[in-house]
Amino acid sequence: MEKAISVMQRYEFKYIVSKEQIEALKKGLEGHMQVDEFGKTSIASLYYDTKDKRLIRKSIEKPLFKEKIRLRSYGLASNSSTVFLELKRKTDRIVYKRRVASTINKVDEFFNNNGNIASDGQIAREITYFRDFYKNLVPSCLIIYDRVAYFEPDGDLRLTIDYNPRYRVDDLNLTTSMNGNLLLDEGYAILEIKVQDAMPLWLSHLLDFNHIYKASFSKYGTAYKLEQEKISHII
Repeated sequence: MEKAISVMQRYEFKYIVSKEQIEALKKGLEGHMQVDEFGKTSIASLYYDTKDKRLIRKSIEKPLFKEKIRLRSYGLASNSSTVFLELKRKTDRIVYKRRVASTINKVDEFFNNNGNIASDGQIAREITYFRDFYKNLVPSCLIIYDRVAYFEPDGDLRLTIDYNPRYRVDDLNLTTSMNGNLLLDEGYAILEIKVQDAMPLWLSHLLDFNHIYKASFSKYGTAYKLEQEKISHII
């Protein structure tokens, strides 16, 4: 499980990688980065949106500023287990993330406009303002994947590989299962590199050597587009 950091600010770069590229990448990371203490972890993120999908429709237009809110669990959750409500914003390639630890029951109450999500503080105020600004946010899409995270000892570089990314737009809760429809072709994964400043040269060379190139990819955005394609085929 990722550490319960309340505030994060960093650059994030995404790549779509094949099995062969993943194996080459893992070899190249030896001596530079280590798998974190949690190993492979199944993560589920429940995205909230307006009923007309205002947030994700705006996001896929690639504006300079965009924001999303999601409830994240590590493995299947129960109504009383710890989950994390996250507000994620991106502007000028920099990602800002605010999050608070809570429970599903408390988050449900929060989105029903019953009280605050956490003790009074800047993060709680930002999340509450977001809720009140967009009004009537409801569960919209569940994104699930199996993540292996790497860290740089004595550095701020972070790297994650998300295997088997999948989604569903029904049964929208964190307690039922980790099943879903595939977001990518079989065998492909999502690589994310997260840095506070510039990417180290050794990593840039490793990516270039293995023909791993940046991709504009949103898990929620891709799920939304796939569902829209289904609707258009029916019509």
